[in-house]
Amino acid sequence: MESSKTNNQRRRSWTPSSMRRTLWSSSESPTKDFRSNDDLKGVNVQVVARCRPVSEGEIRAKTSTIISCDETKHQVIATQNTGSKQNDKVFAFDKVFGPNSKQIDVYDDVVAPAIAEVLEGYSWTVFAYGQTGTGKTYTMEGEGRKHKAGEFHENAGVIPRAVQHIFDVLERDSADYSMKVTFLELYNEEITDLLAPDNAKKSLLLMEDGKGAVFVRGLEEEIVCSVDEIWAILDKGSSRKHTAETLVNKQSNRSHSILTITVQIKEPSTTDGSEMIRCGRLNLVDLAGSENILRSGAREVRAREAGEINKSLLTLGRVIKALADNSTHVPYRDSKLTRLLRDSLGGKTKTCIIATISPSILSQEETLSTLDYAFRAKCIKNRPEVNQKLLKSTLIKDLYTQIDSLKQELRVSKQMNGGYGDHGDRHSADALRKQLMELQELYIYQQQLRVDLEDKLLSTERELTTARQSLFNTEDQCQQAKDMCRDKETVIFNLISSGKELTKKALDLRSDLEGAALDASTLFAKIEHKNNLEETNRQRVEDFYSQLVQQLQELDEGVSASATIQEQNLKAFQDDTQLFLTSKAKAIDELFKQIEHLKELHASGVNNLDGSAEELYQKSQLALSRLSSELSAHSSCIMDLVTKMSSDAGAINNGLKSNMNNLGLRLDAFMKQQEETHARTYHTSKSISSSLVHFFKTLKIYISKLTLVEEDSQNMAKYKLHAFTTKFEEISVAEEKLLLEEMAKLLANSNSRKKKMIQAAVDDVLESASNRGEKLNLEISDMQSLTVDAEGKWNSFIETTKSNYVEDSVALEAGKCALEDGLQCCMIDLAEDSQQQSLSEESLLDEMKKTFDSEDAIIKNETAAIEKIHARYSSIAASLLEETEDGTKKLMLSAENPLRLDQEASEKAGLLSARCLVSTKQTSSIHSKQVADVSRRARKSLVDDYLVDSWACPSPRKRNVVVGSREEIESLMRLQSPKADNAVN
Repeated sequence: MESSKTNNQRRRSWTPSSMRRTLWSSSESPTKDFRSNDDLKGVNVQVVARCRPVSEGEIRAKTSTIISCDETKHQVIATQNTGSKQNDKVFAFDKVFGPNSKQIDVYDDVVAPAIAEVLEGYSWTVFAYGQTGTGKTYTMEGEGRKHKAGEFHENAGVIPRAVQHIFDVLERDSADYSMKVTFLELYNEEITDLLAPDNAKKSLLLMEDGKGAVFVRGLEEEIVCSVDEIWAILDKGSSRKHTAETLVNKQSNRSHSILTITVQIKEPSTTDGSEMIRCGRLNLVDLAGSENILRSGAREVRAREAGEINKSLLTLGRVIKALADNSTHVPYRDSKLTRLLRDSLGGKTKTCIIATISPSILSQEETLSTLDYAFRAKCIKNRPEVNQKLLKSTLIKDLYTQIDSLKQELRVSKQMNGGYGDHGDRHSADALRKQLMELQELYIYQQQLRVDLEDKLLSTERELTTARQSLFNTEDQCQQAKDMCRDKETVIFNLISSGKELTKKALDLRSDLEGAALDASTLFAKIEHKNNLEETNRQRVEDFYSQLVQQLQELDEGVSASATIQEQNLKAFQDDTQLFLTSKAKAIDELFKQIEHLKELHASGVNNLDGSAEELYQKSQLALSRLSSELSAHSSCIMDLVTKMSSDAGAINNGLKSNMNNLGLRLDAFMKQQEETHARTYHTSKSISSSLVHFFKTLKIYISKLTLVEEDSQNMAKYKLHAFTTKFEEISVAEEKLLLEEMAKLLANSNSRKKKMIQAAVDDVLESASNRGEKLNLEISDMQSLTVDAEGKWNSFIETTKSNYVEDSVALEAGKCALEDGLQCCMIDLAEDSQQQSLSEESLLDEMKKTFDSEDAIIKNETAAIEKIHARYSSIAASLLEETEDGTKKLMLSAENPLRLDQEASEKAGLLSARCLVSTKQTSSIHSKQVADVSRRARKSLVDDYLVDSWACPSPRKRNVVVGSREEIESLMRLQSPKADNAVN
């Protein structure tokens, strides 16, 4: 009994009665001073995802995982295997916590920033959402509290850390505050107070005030002053929560629980002396997890619990979906859970959803559903507002009504216990006494306001009576409206069904219309292509007919012109043939004259060569005889000199000492005389050699001139014969081109006979000229070879003479040196000098004799060779004159034969030309008639008989068929659905 009284005292608060109700949805508008731009625009619900680690049972069963978390990119990747393909779904959230995340990380990143805003006057809701066994309760409550050292256990959850954080901030700022806590449970759609005494525990009602705010009637608030008090409340409420063991979770929550912490902070006095109270609220929601009844093994009571949990969570999912899609109707009223969370989803409270998931493939369906709803919840926009601040005077009015009840409780407690008793909690008693003192101070002020309140109460009662009457009328109207709504729902349902059928048929018709439009387009394109092709063909036929007529005219004109040209060419051919024969006769006469002149030139050249050779022979004989006499005189002079030197040797030896100088002078004179003799001999031989060289050069010149004359005569004959052959062939080819097909064979035979006859005459002339030229060239080459041999021998004789002269000069010089040495040595040994002089004289005589004999033999040999060359040259010249005379006669006879043959060929060509002329005229006439006939037939086939498709009925024109897209038809259906929903609502 004493404990009950103490609890009742602690559960009282100086909070106004209107504030003692837990408001879950507020329609009151705060003053504009407290609104921010973000509040006016709306703030998205913050959603974080947390994946639990793989359990020991899953590890033992080697269950594969389908969830991977990317905490850096804030993404959860779910892997789905469909057949042989792997599809990955990526969900992006505000924060993502992987299996290795810690409790402190979740709190610091998610809840800690919310605590600061709660203390600024905002309302915040944090709740965990997910499948059973994924760690919702672990995240919200955790395991363990503080160690003895004052630090939190590492597994402590969001709620204990948030409570400690709030008190730490308030104590640090030395704020004047009060704090209240409520803790309720939603079990099987019934709301109970987890802090109520066991004997007073009952189901509470969820109601709305006149402004649409939701509150729980009868839910009391506990005033707390320390962290330990809140932990005691948590322990008490957690022990009363409905939990049970399932196959999925050993300690599964069978109900939803909501812990609400309300903080009221007194602000400094304003300029008018009034005091304001700032109110912040933190809602910490631990939802029960959705579960599969077959997998969890729920039976009877547990199955009913699971059904109610799934129903409320399904409604929560529908609310999230409707808010995310901006639907006009949000089904808050379908569940008490969604009504309690109405202000947290789309209202004026800031909200954070912690979506807990399992990585196991066994929970794939539930995990994907949780991620989908959480991802949708990101799109929900709340309009957070700072809670309305209260004046202290308004607070006093509400607290006044509590004074009497408090006094009554004190009196009852005193009567029963003889005093106030010991409450066991000094902090609570001090807080209560403080509140009582404040209430007593405000009592007088409250009495003054009492009269005004009574007057307002009377007016309010009158208004209440009127409102009740209006309420009865409104209820009747509401019942009628409900009946009408039911009828309209039936009609709308039928309309929607009909609309769906119409949409389906419209889609089918659209497909058929698309196919028909495509076929029509193809048909029109084919017709247009056919018309274009027909027009192109008609134009091409007309162009072909025009070109055919033009080309036939050109062909007719060409044939007529060709016939005229052939006539002219035949006449020109006859004229040219006659002119050719005349010019050829003149050319042959000229050729005869040139041959006669060539023969005379050849004879005169040969005679000149013969005379030159005779003159050269006489000069060489004279030079050789003169050389022989010079050599004989030189030899006798040397012999005389040697004889004289021998006779005077004794005298010279006797007077050697006295006449040494005279001997040196005489020796010098002798050497000079010897040198002059040798020089005269050398110059004589050189002049003879120059004469012979000049003779040989002159002979070569005459021979080359004779060769050139012969080559010129042969070239002239060849040129004229080649010109005649070429001209005749050109005329024959021209005749062959102009003759008709009938005369081709006869003309070919005529040309071949003429070509053979002319070619035989030309070959005969060329062969005779070639034979004559070869004989002449052969004789000339023999003459040139003999001349070259003679010249070579004479040059070798000159070189030998020159070398002998040099050797003699050297020998004389050596003799001079030897004489000088002997003169020097004769002073020493006269006898030896005399002997040496004798030997020198003998050797000199022998050497000179040898030299003279060699020179005499060379002269004799050269003379004999020159005589032989002269005789051979004379015989060659005579034979050359005879052969030239014979060749000239044959050449003149060969030139007369082609002239006679040409005259015969000219007569035959005249007859053929006359025949060709007649045939050409006949061919031209026949060709003109055939061209006219072809033109007439072409006009009849290509112009008169050509048919064109000229159907009188016009072809249908191509129309642009506008086919509504599938999206437009479906959008019409979607437009009908919201209208139907609005009508139902």
